[in-house]
Amino acid sequence: MSDIGIMGGTFDPIHNGHLLLGRQACEEYHLDQIWYMPSGHPPHKTDHHIASAQDRCAMVRLAIRDISDFVCSEFEIQRPGITYSSETLTLLSQMYPGHHFYFIIGEDSYFELEHWHHPWEVMKLATLLVARREYAKTHGTMEERRDYLRKKYQADIRFLHCGELDVASSGLRRLIAEGKDIRSLIPPAVAEYINERNLYQ
Repeated sequence: MSDIGIMGGTFDPIHNGHLLLGRQACEEYHLDQIWYMPSGHPPHKTDHHIASAQDRCAMVRLAIRDISDFVCSEFEIQRPGITYSSETLTLLSQMYPGHHFYFIIGEDSYFELEHWHHPWEVMKLATLLVARREYAKTHGTMEERRDYLRKKYQADIRFLHCGELDVASSGLRRLIAEGKDIRSLIPPAVAEYINERNLYQ
C-alpha cells in the first residue's frame, strides 16, 4: 500500500510554490509520491485562455524531472469533458485500491470545498491536506472549519505547515506579459520553455 499525494491544478504555469507544497506534504506526512495532475477542462477556470494541455504537462515534467518522488500524471488531461475532483478520486480509488490518497488543496479551496461537485465524495475518498501559513491570521477559523467538516462529512483533514506560498499563476502570467523577469519564481527549465514557446505574451 502506498500513500499518494494528489496535487491537482491547471499549472498554467507551474511555479516554485507548487513544488514547495509537494515537498512539505512528502516530509510532513511521509508520503511515497506526489502525483502532479494537470486538469483537462477545469469547471472554475473560465476567466482566461488556458495554455494547451501539451504545454502545461511539458512544464510540469520539466519542473519535477529531478525529483524522484514527484510524478506527472495525465489522468485528467486524457479524460473528455469537464474534470471534477470527485470523479477523478472515484476512478483512482477503483484503479488503485491499494493506495491511500491525500488530496492537497490551498486555503482558498478549503473554504470553498462545499461548493464543489459532490464534495462529500472528495472527503470520503481522500485525506485532505490543506496548505496553511504559520503566520496566518485565520488560525481559529481554519480549526473551526476543520471541526465542522469532520462532524458533517467525517472528513479526515490535516494541515500543511508551509513557508511562503505567495505565488500565483495568474500573477506570473501578468508579469510574463509585461516582460518582467520571473526566473526566481519558477524552475529555470520552465522559464526557458515559456520563453521558447512564447507563452503568455
